[in-house]
Amino acid sequence: MPTKKGPMTAFQLPPGHPPVPDRKVGVLLTALGTPDGYDPASMRRYLKQFLSDHRVIDVNPVLWWLILNGIILNTRPKKSGEAYAKIWNQELNESPLRTITRAQAEGVAAEIAESADNVIVDWAMRYGNPSIPSRLEALQAAGCDRILVVPLYPQYAAATTATACDEAFRALMQMRWQPAVRTMPPWHDEPAYIEALAASVRAHLAGLDWEPEVVLASFHGVPKRYLELGDPYHCQCAKTARLLREALGWPQDRLILSFQSRFGREEWLRPYTDEEFARLGKAGVKRLAVITPGFTADCLETLEEIAITGEEQFKAAGGAQFSYIPCLNDSRDHIALLGHLIRRELAGWL
Repeated sequence: MPTKKGPMTAFQLPPGHPPVPDRKVGVLLTALGTPDGYDPASMRRYLKQFLSDHRVIDVNPVLWWLILNGIILNTRPKKSGEAYAKIWNQELNESPLRTITRAQAEGVAAEIAESADNVIVDWAMRYGNPSIPSRLEALQAAGCDRILVVPLYPQYAAATTATACDEAFRALMQMRWQPAVRTMPPWHDEPAYIEALAASVRAHLAGLDWEPEVVLASFHGVPKRYLELGDPYHCQCAKTARLLREALGWPQDRLILSFQSRFGREEWLRPYTDEEFARLGKAGVKRLAVITPGFTADCLETLEEIAITGEEQFKAAGGAQFSYIPCLNDSRDHIALLGHLIRRELAGWL
């Protein structure tokens, strides 16, 4: 028999029926990925999963399998491991990306809890652990029959946003009872995002005892061919950089755009960040700051490739002063931004 319990109607389960958790809404933050350690075995396992994704490397699969397993996985793990060792969170024995993504999820959970008490916020990695399928299963087991997947990329790219959604959809295909699922759209031109970036630039530069002549906005690169195939990533990066420049009130030559982390021999989006370091140094620029607006959390590509190697490249070309502006990470502005975006996408579910 039904019994009244406040404004809701509660029904008594029949004897022997398994417990039924209260209905919840799930939010799953997904970052790119991280190895479990920087030893060769961990790096090889991580790189194999990452570089086997056809969204990331979309060349002839047979040829790529031979290159990946015959060359790359026998040479790159040691080099990548040495790079990770420079930035590893030794205290927690994990990469900074894992540390920061966890903190972001905890911050967003507290932010959302201020207006809704039926939301569970979790986090996962597209490559590595915790995996997207494992956390979707955990959210479902906790009673989430509606889940918002949040790929942590302000600018959409098939190699980042789309592959995170692919992995979530593959996990759903294995579920007998699927939750309803939404995915977060990109927020490359969201006013609150642009202002959060601008505020981080102002605060960082205010802490320096020198003023940069140029600020370089470095985004992760993709092959130029992806743009030609219709990927909007390049256009969204360019718009973010333009809006950030306008928010700061700077002329066009004060904040410039580049793309980093290219891999392989084909042409990628230009200009290349490492070549910009050399060009600026040789052109007489002595004071340079770098921001990476496409990354929501500091990771190997920002902490090692830019903050360490980038500084070395710039100074080797004649530069004198260099400063890296950290990602938004789990800053208060960033948590508030993510909370705002997530609440908007959960409309009708809360």
